[in-house]
Amino acid sequence: MAATDLKTEILRLKQERNAVILAHSYQRPEIQDIADFVGDSLALARYAQETQCDVIVFCGVHFMAETACILNPTRTVLLPDMDAACSLEASCPAEELAAYLEANKEKNYYVVAYVNCSIGVKALADVIVTSGNAQRIIETAPTDRPILFVPDQNLGAWTAQRTGREMTMWNGACHVHQRFTRDQVLTLKEQYPDAKVVCHPECQEVIRLMADHICSTEKMIPYCRESEARQFIIVTESGILHRLRKLVPGKEFIPVAADKCSCAECEYMKLNTMEKLRNCLRDMSPEVKVPEALRLRAAVPLERMLELSR
Repeated sequence: MAATDLKTEILRLKQERNAVILAHSYQRPEIQDIADFVGDSLALARYAQETQCDVIVFCGVHFMAETACILNPTRTVLLPDMDAACSLEASCPAEELAAYLEANKEKNYYVVAYVNCSIGVKALADVIVTSGNAQRIIETAPTDRPILFVPDQNLGAWTAQRTGREMTMWNGACHVHQRFTRDQVLTLKEQYPDAKVVCHPECQEVIRLMADHICSTEKMIPYCRESEARQFIIVTESGILHRLRKLVPGKEFIPVAADKCSCAECEYMKLNTMEKLRNCLRDMSPEVKVPEALRLRAAVPLERMLELSR
């Protein structure tokens, strides 16, 4: 089927199903272009809360669709490819976290969970954070309890440095951000001496130390728009480049190569395709469902984060 016909069919099915299409910034460009809203995982789930849709098609990875289920319990949530997983989520299985907390229960950890985790981990957390609000949330954490930060050790370390709070870090990381190297960034800095280095806090400290600005994917857009610089070396998953080039025209965005590829791609994010998007709207499958008791437990730290972020 031609791309234009496929797009037309998706839009027709979306209207018939009273659906909203949400796309993460790391999705394929054509999926971003057809989506009703593009952003980070939490912004997408919150956007869905504000719509009058019956169906949410979440073009992202599995934990993101789960988060949409938590915040939108009356809506049907579809994920175009159920194999769209996340290495960061996988680095912290809920049963391992539960066992760790039980083995260290005398410490009475205050569990701070990055939103990039499973619903089971969210249900064990005291509060959820995003890369954009982690510093603010950590600053409100009780001072009489030690903090356990899961699952991303790099975001945790960056936040600890900014807040001065001591934390125990879970040994987890995003495989894409872990692949960026100091030599890759140095090579690009030599080629583009006037470029600003913008990196995600999920990157390792050696990368963060080289950055001119460290921020979430969403905050990269206003930073690059408002900066006087004309060139930017972007150290995160390559999908964000499509949004940057659309929303900040006239500036140059240079991706950092990872593992000798032309750009750093998350293979799980790229599992979703236009054909799979069409199929899931047509067949109303695959549907992401979560047990209600688990959903209610996971909603508590999510709502706590939302309250603290207002």
